[in-house]
Amino acid sequence: QVMLMESGGGLAQAGESLRLSCAVSGRTFSSVAMGWFRQQDPGKDREYVAAIDRTASRTFYTASVKGRFTISRDNAKNMVYLQMNSLKPEDTAVYFCAIGGDLWAIAINGSDYWGQGTQVIVSS
Repeated sequence: QVMLMESGGGLAQAGESLRLSCAVSGRTFSSVAMGWFRQQDPGKDREYVAAIDRTASRTFYTASVKGRFTISRDNAKNMVYLQMNSLKPEDTAVYFCAIGGDLWAIAINGSDYWGQGTQVIVSS
């Protein structure tokens, strides 16, 4: 069974940084692409934020986070990270890590599995 466990969320002030982590089990980690989505309200769609391919050679960022967020992965530890710098109040959301065959599959289909997410709150 594939499990995704996000952590690292919390409360930050605008301009500060947070680092999100996602532990993955039940899948050959090095064979999948990973990403992050966020959901600002339960009734809204999840927004595709960032993704990284199997070998970390290609990444994707949505325009609103480009230059502020950095996605990375550690295939030896089955972990994916999202370093979030220069946080803004509009980054407030529940963040979910995503798993899929490749960057395109995650963009089109979302994640094959979902964890519980981790809440990020950015105050102005």
